[in-house]
Amino acid sequence: MVAPSQQAAGTSAEAPTSWATEFRATFALAWPLVIAQVAQNAINTTDVIMTGWLGPEYLAASTLASTFIMPFLVGGIGLVGAVAPLTAQARGARDIKAVRRIVRQGFWVALLTALVLVPIILQIRTILGWLGQDPVLAMRAEEYTQIAAWLLFPGLGIIVLRSLLSTFDAARVVLLVTLGGVVVNFIGNYALMFGNFGMPRLELRGAAISTVITNIAMFLALLTYVLRHRRFKRFHLLIRFWKPDWPRFRQIFRLGLPIGLTVLAEVSLFTAAAMLMGRLGTDEVAAHAVALQCASLAFMVPMGIGMATTVRVGIAYGRRDRVGISHAGWTGLALGTAFMTLSCFAFLSFGPSIVSVFLDPTKPENLNALTLAATFLVIAGIFQLVDGVQVVAAHALRGLSDAKIPMIVAIVGYWLVGLPIAYLLGLVVGWRGIGIWIGLAAGLAFVAVVLLARFALRERIGLLRQIS
Repeated sequence: MVAPSQQAAGTSAEAPTSWATEFRATFALAWPLVIAQVAQNAINTTDVIMTGWLGPEYLAASTLASTFIMPFLVGGIGLVGAVAPLTAQARGARDIKAVRRIVRQGFWVALLTALVLVPIILQIRTILGWLGQDPVLAMRAEEYTQIAAWLLFPGLGIIVLRSLLSTFDAARVVLLVTLGGVVVNFIGNYALMFGNFGMPRLELRGAAISTVITNIAMFLALLTYVLRHRRFKRFHLLIRFWKPDWPRFRQIFRLGLPIGLTVLAEVSLFTAAAMLMGRLGTDEVAAHAVALQCASLAFMVPMGIGMATTVRVGIAYGRRDRVGISHAGWTGLALGTAFMTLSCFAFLSFGPSIVSVFLDPTKPENLNALTLAATFLVIAGIFQLVDGVQVVAAHALRGLSDAKIPMIVAIVGYWLVGLPIAYLLGLVVGWRGIGIWIGLAAGLAFVAVVLLARFALRERIGLLRQIS
């Protein structure tokens, strides 16, 4: 018999009766997550645009710093991101006690991850030197990273809270807080980067301080909401916070570690691409930054859809609903592919106009970087479709707690397919930046095909055997 509080929490998670019902449920959960993801990326886009106002050298340095930090950050995000499918499955099974324990241990994992990664990130200048990067750019990148590294503590905590809120259909709160973060970050950049409002002109260090402050503000806003709102107060998340729950702790690591390595494999491919670009010159790095920012902004939409798909698939999996799993997964894939078709058209049709937002086309020193960025954006437009498929398919599989094989697929696809092609075409054949971007596209295409096939064959390969 289900306790009243458990029953109330699970009523909105009943099995969909049709494709139309699932579409409405997925869309209702996805759209605030999508806009929140776009807003989150807008914070990074704001940094890129405003750093570009300082000049190509500053933009190149901040790009090296950001791409260096990013694998550590997204690896940690993937690790604590296991909270989302686990809480969704617990909600589907109407096990509210498990939800509370999973979230608490999610905070433990977030704290431990940040404590391990921050000291490594702080060694950026030494590591960039080993990688043959320009010493001047490495020095400027260190200025940014010495401050920005500390965003991991609030940043990973945000992911834990976002997972809880999304599981219980409160994604609009995540959206509102993220939109507030965009405003805070813009004001902070304007004041600290350029010395406005009576503040000192700190340039890259100002951008880093603004980023850390923004993440702290967002974390505190979400934490305040879940501690004070009547729907979430009953979880008592911070009471006996230091009491361990080792089975849940290990469960998060078992699922989160391969998820984190999967995400890390993809992002580190783009980091490696930035390092390869760094061997070609400042204009190539700046152009790569602009094109990558555009592609990343478009990617936020299927990413948000993927998050919703994880929750919907996880809830169906928790209640042992095979039809619901099918509806949730394929609905998410259809929504993601539809949007990426539109972004593909936009990149192919309006590339030069888009990149001119980031670098002033009236300045002669920017013309080469702008031309390169527009060319890279054409290739980015072509791989939009496979990029959308791979991220939604990966999230659908996570809803089934399937992460180990997708991790292997990602490592093979990105590091044994994508990176070698990027290096060969870019530096050996001599296609330079174009060759590097073709390698990125090849890696994404490989992973998309394999993960899509895995979800389609989920019953045949035994992914649903636990709900038989």
